[in-house]
Amino acid sequence: MSRKKTKRFEYAKEVYYFNINKGYKNSITIKRMDKIKAIQAYNTYLITQPKNCEWLGKWDGKKFIEDDFQKLNDKDIAASRI
Repeated sequence: MSRKKTKRFEYAKEVYYFNINKGYKNSITIKRMDKIKAIQAYNTYLITQPKNCEWLGKWDGKKFIEDDFQKLNDKDIAASRI
């Protein structure tokens, strides 16, 4: 008997991703094309579900870059609040 696939999509290059955990073995991966919009969406989830959010970063085809949300430029975070 084969196992159920857990990831049903391929990550796109130059796109920002973050996960929202919705319980045991159940997470939602959210993507945004624009950095500012990704930061805005992630901040919204941080307000409502702070323990269930995981910032993945920007996919470059092999690994996630800009994967530390705390180290993002203050200018980008400030611009996202406008």
